[in-house]
Amino acid sequence: MKILKYMLIFIPISFIAKFLNASGTIMFILSCLSIIPLAGLMGEGTEEISFYSVPKIGGFLNGTFGNATELIISFFALKKGLFDIVKSSIAGAVIGNVLLVVGASMLAGGLKYKTQKFNVKVSEVSSSMLLFAVLGLCIPALFTHTVDPALLNTRYEGLSIFVAVVMIIIYVLSLVFSFSTHKDIYNSDEKEEGDPKWSLKKSITILVVATILIAIESEFLVNGIEPITSALGWSEFFVGIILIPIIGNAAEHSTAVIMARKDKMDVALEIAIGSSLQIILFVAPVLIFLSLFFKPMSIVFNEFELIALIASVLIANRVSHDGECNWLEGVQLLAVYLIISASFFII
Repeated sequence: MKILKYMLIFIPISFIAKFLNASGTIMFILSCLSIIPLAGLMGEGTEEISFYSVPKIGGFLNGTFGNATELIISFFALKKGLFDIVKSSIAGAVIGNVLLVVGASMLAGGLKYKTQKFNVKVSEVSSSMLLFAVLGLCIPALFTHTVDPALLNTRYEGLSIFVAVVMIIIYVLSLVFSFSTHKDIYNSDEKEEGDPKWSLKKSITILVVATILIAIESEFLVNGIEPITSALGWSEFFVGIILIPIIGNAAEHSTAVIMARKDKMDVALEIAIGSSLQIILFVAPVLIFLSLFFKPMSIVFNEFELIALIASVLIANRVSHDGECNWLEGVQLLAVYLIISASFFII
């Protein structure tokens, strides 16, 4: 998208502002405006690489690098000890993908096509896996919120590490399932449209440079979280649940909507649900392991994050069970997302 290319101007502006010791609030805003086009470049780079590989590998790379921005931002928040930001950004990424992205895609596609259809088998597998993943991620929190702390003979972090190991194993097995033993379910007759605009070398170079710049901008962003929450009266939960997932995945979100407008709901749903699965099964466990190098982080969500997560996934399972969608279902998903956003905003 052309607007993303114009937004690249904010990268040198943010470096100049940092050199001039600009306030944390200004640095937060500039880094947000810089990360959005960089995330777009990463998405474009992985899309170009997919022309030089088989479609399934290309899709896997797209999903992996699509979540790289979120992982980098969370790493710097982790390093700074902002555990609430890290955990809420994990929850926010899943809620945003399932409600905001799927809802916007169904609405955008539904305004052009009366009814859109998608592969029920793939949808059922992905939705069931997502439900399992979210429940697995929430078990430590459900456990600690319902059991008397006096009865616990260990710290929450130990349980979180065990859950993280199980999640990583399930992630690897899910790759074996989709790439090997049951790859026929995911087979598609659709071929990659058009020709590559970039060479493989250029694509990899842009991907590496974009990743490095995102790492720098992410540190600016994290350092500005406390100043901007103080200045505007926002809660850290709102920043983690709403702002960081939208900033980190803006380009990926727009791609899903564009696919829906092209009547490719299978692709749009795979972007949203596939990204959510990778956040839970890969990104969250990696962050727990990384926290061991600083201060161990438990993956215990607060009660409202738990309710929002589980409700979002149950709604997604309900909406995707029949293999077709329309604009009204999109509006319903967006309405739930707006209500959840407003609730976190007033905390």
